[in-house]
Amino acid sequence: MSRPLEGIRILEVAQWWFVPSAGALLADWGAEVIKVEHPEQGDPQRGLVTSGLLPKGGFNFMWEQPNHGKKSVGIDIKTPGGRELVYQLAAKSDVFLTSFLPDARRNLRIDVDDIRRVNPKIIYARGSGQGVRGPDARRGGYDGASYWARGGIASAISGANHEGPPVGQRPAFGDSIGGMTIAGGIASALFKRERTGEPSVIDISLLAVALWNISADITMAKALAALGLKGGMPKMDRTRVPNPIVNAYPTKDGRWIMLIMLQSDRNWPDLCRHLGREDLIADPRFENAAKRAQNGTACVAVLDEIFLTRTLDEWKQILATTDGVWAPVQHPGELYDDPQVIANGYLPEATLNDGSRAQLVANPVQFDEQPFAISGAPECGQNTEEVLLELGLGWDDLARLKSEKAIL
Repeated sequence: MSRPLEGIRILEVAQWWFVPSAGALLADWGAEVIKVEHPEQGDPQRGLVTSGLLPKGGFNFMWEQPNHGKKSVGIDIKTPGGRELVYQLAAKSDVFLTSFLPDARRNLRIDVDDIRRVNPKIIYARGSGQGVRGPDARRGGYDGASYWARGGIASAISGANHEGPPVGQRPAFGDSIGGMTIAGGIASALFKRERTGEPSVIDISLLAVALWNISADITMAKALAALGLKGGMPKMDRTRVPNPIVNAYPTKDGRWIMLIMLQSDRNWPDLCRHLGREDLIADPRFENAAKRAQNGTACVAVLDEIFLTRTLDEWKQILATTDGVWAPVQHPGELYDDPQVIANGYLPEATLNDGSRAQLVANPVQFDEQPFAISGAPECGQNTEEVLLELGLGWDDLARLKSEKAIL
């Protein structure tokens, strides 16, 4: 199948997970993504698994997931020859994608004006921690700080009355969402340029993505403060909820089921029938939404007692035909066996550079009802000669650049 971004070239000068993950998404959509790395050091993301994240016999998932499908060119941008190579690549690219900080971009001469000088029509996309203006615009940021902590998500999830340290973020949690946002912005900019001929400068920060993610919490913050809840919405007590069928319930085998049945009066009778407790439909304590809210603690207690009589697998069978929305609370490892994940190709296999195969997470966008096949991430500088020869350089040029330490 054809991919929507076939014929588009992305020049990526970026590190870690946030911005590079956008490059992986764009590669899935058909773009040629050329990743520029230091020829000796490479992207530091390659070595992150040395912190103990890589299990024995496993593959470097922290590298493969945000960098699959790309070409790697080893160039030392600090050298005059290396910088000139970046300019030559930029001259034939549609998008320049970077995570480098303002001072680094200026010192390396790869800022907007530098790149636009060789290609006035190029789209320039930059990801940052806190945005391009303000007192912290020149400071770096990781998602655990800029997104999770500063963006309010850690506090919102931990709860206003939480004691002790906040809930910790999962690896690359904000980075992946941020990368998806960058990819969407680039796709929109490509569409704009196609229609108007005008290139864009795109800015996405981890802080901005965090605000968007918890926009409901933020927009209600002042209203809550007026009620004396200055720390934000308190963490919900599952035994005291206004709608007992929007809640989590424990099963006999120590698992949980999440009910999200927002249309309470519509869903309640059907749920009671599936639970084998039709008597609860007309129970005067629970006969309508108002009564269930008034007697929420009692309703939750009754439902707790019912759900504790069967295992999660048994409830999956029983609830399969309900009208309301529900889901098992799954561990990440269980997603490999989830029939919906399998049917939709959400965990495709990729062939890695060493010939082995591993499952990676597919990008969430599918076109024409087909999942994309994906390939592995490149070794550092794996495609240097290939890309530079296609650029028009000869073997003598490559030998000279190697002697100048611009490439290896």
